[in-house]
Formats: sequence, structure tokens, C-alpha cells
Amino acid sequence: MKVFKFGGASVDSISRIRNLPAILRNYDSEKILIVISAMGKTTNALEKVVEAFYTGDIAKAVELFNQIRLNHLQIAESLSAGENNIFRQRMADFFTEVEWLLHDKPVRPYNYYYDQIVCVGELLSTSIVSNFLYKEGILNHWVDVRDIFATDDQFRAANIDWGKTSVRFSELILPLFNKTNIILTQGFIGSTDANESTTLGREGSDYSAAIFANLMEADFLTIWKDVEGVMNADPKAFPNARYIRELGYDEVIEMAFYGAQVIHPKTIKPLQNKNIPLHVKCFLDPKLPGTLIHSKHISNLPPIIVLKQNQVLIHLRSKDFSFVGEEGTAKLYKILASHHILANLIQSGAVILQVCADNIPEKIEILAIEASEIFDVEIENGLTILTIRHYQKELLENLIQGRKIVLQQWSAETVQTLMY
Repeated sequence: MKVFKFGGASVDSISRIRNLPAILRNYDSEKILIVISAMGKTTNALEKVVEAFYTGDIAKAVELFNQIRLNHLQIAESLSAGENNIFRQRMADFFTEVEWLLHDKPVRPYNYYYDQIVCVGELLSTSIVSNFLYKEGILNHWVDVRDIFATDDQFRAANIDWGKTSVRFSELILPLFNKTNIILTQGFIGSTDANESTTLGREGSDYSAAIFANLMEADFLTIWKDVEGVMNADPKAFPNARYIRELGYDEVIEMAFYGAQVIHPKTIKPLQNKNIPLHVKCFLDPKLPGTLIHSKHISNLPPIIVLKQNQVLIHLRSKDFSFVGEEGTAKLYKILASHHILANLIQSGAVILQVCADNIPEKIEILAIEASEIFDVEIENGLTILTIRHYQKELLENLIQGRKIVLQQWSAETVQTLMY
């Protein structure tokens, strides 16, 4: 049994959707669970719907959502996939689910509405692809993953209830493989005990696929992308980026932690727990070997470069010039944890703590307000953090040339530079 995950780039155009049957026909006799993301930039478009709705501009929210609805219906029509009555009703139900909400007034937190609206992107894309594949002679069974993935109510960052999810998987998914070789479902989303939609965090479809691979004890998980495989840097920012044929779980976890947009940070653990290999393959040319990720440690890797922009540095200084010490540090970590703020870099001194994080204004504002009860707070914006694994001195000097350095941290394997 195998798990395939196709990201938004795999289904962002009619031509790319038409490419899927050829890939799947190479695995005719295999039992495969397929996880598919929202099409292209649909999630971004739905986020704008949420923003308009929550700020009270209902007319704009409805207009933006109508554009999304029309776009998906046009894609379905172009694929001649809109002729099935069951499919048409399913799509109509999803549209109604959002439209009904948009004609109300927001009375709950932003993150709640985000999850109720944004989740529809995956539901629409998988419905279209499932129906198209069926039309092309590839039998499959469409499943609403919200019936399978049980989560808590931490909207936009929901946690999987593994016990309930495992039971649902055994009762609802496994029996379907007796009827069909292909099950098609969504990534990124789940639901609470109250049947409210949740999301697992941005780019959470990789994690969803890994959960399914773990529950299935799959032979392997394949993530299909529009690149040759894992690269040592983002090729859009670094044209000389190099393809990496093989990686260990440990290295990929480090890459994800430092912000490499390769694999969702939570993806590796469910695979590592069952020793399930991960393939990153190119859907544009499936014959390419891709990158194999497994439990073995790989030596002699090239420098791995991660660049994260839009960073903020928060300076937290002791109000009375007493040592920050364990108590001040503990309070800082408590604030970070309570608001789900990931510190990309922390520097401590006698009377000052410095925290670098992604500049998410609403979160940084809350952190600053709460921290000001303990510290004098100063915020520095407009920064970039450069991380190099397996760094070389000459490469580092070249990449920071002409930049103003704010902080640097070194270890035997990794150097991080915060800079303008």
C-alpha cells in the first residue's frame, strides 16, 4: 500500500490535472491513498474572502468567493468532469456551506472562520480531480477527510487526536480498499467533535499524507512536486541550487525547522515512527529518480541554504538591570508557547533577551504587550535570517557581503545570520 500526495502546483492548471492519469496508470495494480491540496493559489484567494468577511465587507467577501466558485466550475467543465449528478450536488453543497456562513456576522474569533472557509479549497479540488479520474477510467473513491481526521479545536493549528483518527481510519478507510484500489482525499483539514472544520497549519497536506502513511503502515509516501527533487536551496532565489539525491530524516527535520519550504515540519515524525521512506518526485517527469528520504544518516552533504525574509527581532531588557536568569527566560517561553509563536533564533545576555520570529503582526503585538509586564520591549522590523547547514566560510562571506549584520549564531554544523 502506498500514499501519494499531490500539491497545489500539481493541479494548478487543466494541463497538469490531465497529467495525473498517466502517472497513476504506472501503478495499476497498487492500492494507493491519494492526498490532494487546493488548486494553485486557491488558499490565498480564500484567505482574502475570510479577511473581507471578518472586517465586515460582506459584499466583497461574497464577490471574491463567487470568483473562486466560477473558476472551479470552469475547470470542471473544461475537463468534462461536471456531467455527474453526484459530483454537481457535492460541489453545490460545498459552495452553500461557505455562502451560508458569509451572510452571517462574525461572532467568533478570526481563526474559527478561517478554517470554516479556507478548508473548502481542498474539498473542491479533490472533487474535481476524483470525478475527472473516474471519467478517464481510473476508478477511485472520494472521501471527506473531516470524517477521518479528528482534531482539537485549536483552529489554524489543530492537533490530531490519534486514537479517534486511528479508529475511524480502520472503520471507514480500510474496508474501501476491498472495493477500489484508489482512495482520494484532502490534506490540511480535519474536524472537531462538534463537526467544525479545522486546519493543521499552512502547507499541512504533507503532514496529512504522513498521517495516512503511518496509519496504513504504507510501503512508502511519495510527494509529487514540480521540481526534480529536494534542492540545497530555493532555486528561485539561488539559480545555482543543487539537487540532492538522498537525505536522512534527521537532515530533513533540521531543514524544515530552519524554514526550508521542502517538507512540512511535522511530516517526518509519523514516517520515522514506522520507518516509512519518503520519495520526493517530479510530476512533470516521473522517470526522474527524485529524492529518497529515510532513516539512514547521509554524510558529505552540500551546504544547505535557507533564507527567511520578513523577520522581526524583539529586544527584551530587564527593567531594573537585574539578571534575566531562569525566571525571565521561563516567562518568555511561556508567552511564546501560549500564542504558538516559533522563535527562529534566541540570544540571551545578562540583562537582555533577543527573540527573532516571523513578523505576524497580530502575534508580535500580543507578545510585546504581555512581555512588557516583565521587560522593557523594543521591536526591530525588516530583517532577514540566513541559515546555512554544512556551511563553508567562503560561501557565508559571499552571501552576507554588503549586508548589515544584527546577530550571528554558530554551531559545528550550522550558522545563522540575522541581517538587513
